[in-house]
Amino acid sequence: MKTVNKVILVGNITKDPYVKTTMGGKKVAVFTVATNRYFKDGAGNPMSESEYTNCSAWGNLAERCEQYMFRGKLVYVEGHLKTRVIDKDDGTRLFKTEVVTTNLIFLDRRGGSDESAEQSSASGYSGGYEDALFADDSAASFSEEDTKFDDKF
Repeated sequence: MKTVNKVILVGNITKDPYVKTTMGGKKVAVFTVATNRYFKDGAGNPMSESEYTNCSAWGNLAERCEQYMFRGKLVYVEGHLKTRVIDKDDGTRLFKTEVVTTNLIFLDRRGGSDESAEQSSASGYSGGYEDALFADDSAASFSEEDTKFDDKF
């Protein structure tokens, strides 16, 4: 039987992405997307709950993140879940689950702030849908060696 591992998020970037190059020479961007879930409690009162999801983008997508992504930017992220195991110096293991991005769209808020418009135009990004869609066609071409980092982040 087939299984599915697909994630779609629409949310805001919590801080500028952290971009680095692996020991294998591949560029990777790491960022967090904040999303909100709205619901009513047992008494019918409106409630909201925030979720912060770690994401990574590789290759061309990492370069796009470096150029156009900034804190507060509204984004559409599509990808799959990946859990990395990090063996720490003290012998413990850390499990880190993140969304490996395969599609990324930089979205504009309706009636967005002047600050957002200034940052977008300063980076040379016009904000149009046609220019905003980036598909990572190289995500499947990374070997295990490419994902090893010279330091832990």
